[in-house]
Amino acid sequence: MCYYNGVKVTKIEYIRLKQLEKLIANYDFLSNPLHVGFEYGQHPVLKKKEGEADFELVQMEWGFIPSYIRDRDAAQKMRFGYKDAAGVFHPMITTLNAVSEELLQPRKIYRQAALSRRCLVLSTGFYEWRHVFPVSKKTGKPVKTAIKYPYHISVKDKPYFFMAGIWQPWTDQQTGEYIETFAIITTAANTLMGQVHNSKQRMPTLLPEDLAFEWLLEDLSEERITAIARYQYPAADMEAYSIAKDFREAVDPSEAFAYEDLPALEAIG
Repeated sequence: MCYYNGVKVTKIEYIRLKQLEKLIANYDFLSNPLHVGFEYGQHPVLKKKEGEADFELVQMEWGFIPSYIRDRDAAQKMRFGYKDAAGVFHPMITTLNAVSEELLQPRKIYRQAALSRRCLVLSTGFYEWRHVFPVSKKTGKPVKTAIKYPYHISVKDKPYFFMAGIWQPWTDQQTGEYIETFAIITTAANTLMGQVHNSKQRMPTLLPEDLAFEWLLEDLSEERITAIARYQYPAADMEAYSIAKDFREAVDPSEAFAYEDLPALEAIG
């Protein structure tokens, strides 16, 4: 799944992206090469302006909060898990990603957002873990516990690109705090991501510009929503390389790092 993302946009690229120099005053929030989903922080998102065929660039909290969650305490329990009065642990419910194949299922928490509150999540590159099972020198068979290697993935020749997302307005019923939260849509892995994110065989739904703006701005049927949500970006137009295992602490988390014992990815035709 997609739990780490990066956005590092230059001022020139930002002007071209939004075509509004007056918003440069808010530029600082755009430059963050690593957003960690499990920190539930703010992230740049393109959101349709209500009643207009236009969009705005805003910050939203990564981690979709359903409307039935009443306050921050309940949201924390959902996100991190908790023990009830009887000492029974209730595991966390992760809403950083929304599975494309299930978006519009009846009673799904994402259904209404997919129908009416679609957004685009800005990215300059995201991060996933590859699981490798090397052959044991003792047994001659693959080891049972995988060695995990992190990768940085991006779109070739694109300084930034778009992930399909959905967003949710949410108000804390105890304090009145209002925020907007979002989830990234995921789809089945293409031939590149099938090698990189080989444990889950998933990838974020990356959208070329024509589909991105259709997703964001147009009125869509349920069939069209599902089709776009399940879109697989061409593997040949993407690139992936290994990075250091401590990338989360690095100044530049996207810097390439080579491992002597890591098999190369198969070439994509």
